[in-house]
Amino acid sequence: MSAKKSHSSLTLPVAISLAVHIGLILVLALGALDFFTKKLETPEPAAAAPVQAVLVDQQKVAAAAEKIKQEKRDAERREQARQAELERKAEEAKKAREQEQARLRQLEVERKQQEIETQKAIEDAKRKEQQAKADAKKAEEERARKESERKVAEEAAKKAEEKRKAEEAAAKKAEEDRKRKAEEERKRKEAEAKRKAEEEAKRKAEEERKRKAAEEAARREQELADMMAAEQSTINAARNRQMVSERDRYTAMIKATIQRHLVVDESMRGKSCKMFIRLASDGFVTTAEAREGDGVVCRAAKAAITKAGRLPVSPEPEVYQLMKEINLTVQPEF
Repeated sequence: MSAKKSHSSLTLPVAISLAVHIGLILVLALGALDFFTKKLETPEPAAAAPVQAVLVDQQKVAAAAEKIKQEKRDAERREQARQAELERKAEEAKKAREQEQARLRQLEVERKQQEIETQKAIEDAKRKEQQAKADAKKAEEERARKESERKVAEEAAKKAEEKRKAEEAAAKKAEEDRKRKAEEERKRKEAEAKRKAEEEAKRKAEEERKRKAAEEAARREQELADMMAAEQSTINAARNRQMVSERDRYTAMIKATIQRHLVVDESMRGKSCKMFIRLASDGFVTTAEAREGDGVVCRAAKAAITKAGRLPVSPEPEVYQLMKEINLTVQPEF
């Protein structure tokens, strides 16, 4: 379509231009031929007339040429307008086509959605139909079951009635048999109750014997446990006393070590300082803090501890746990 449109847009202006040029050439040719013919036929004295004729013909030619040019311009404008109109219509057609394609796509989406919904509705209808058939089948089976039960009940009622009549006929004999059997059952139950009472008494006596034996065993176990606990308590107390004694011994050794490194003067007499000491397991001093006391004594005590570096500590882990953090009072000795 684009190639045809381009060819058409070129052909019309070329044809118009060609027609204009051909017409101009014909007008000029006819004007020149008329000029030379009149020049040959007209006498010499009348020379003014051909000049005027030539001027008139040239004006006609110019007018004709101008008219042709105007027509060409008009044709070009009409062609441009036509081309613009064609382009506008093409654009409108393109937009309409795109809109139509969009509409068709939307319709396709809606169609597919409708198909999905229709299929779903069909499946739902099938499912409901199957459920309805199943319910109907179940209802029919229930009806048949009830009908069968009704027939069975009727048959049972009939047999019961027959049996009742037979039982009524044998009522007297049955009553006598019942009384006889009841008496036999009473005697049997009395004997059974007596036997069970004897067995129950034996069972309770056995349970009491086992209970007393268990209580005696538990008492003996508790006595043994108490004895072992008392013995362990005695051992623990002795061990605690030993560890405390060991702690006090090493504490005295620590005080003696600090006294050996303590630099004293007369101004410290009668004064003291409470120190907090934290020890590593090898006796290395990790913390030495003055908590309360004379400032001079506290500084001297801290210097003595720092100078000592390590203080005596028990190699036993339990004793070390008791003295890894100690509070002691340092008082200069004179």
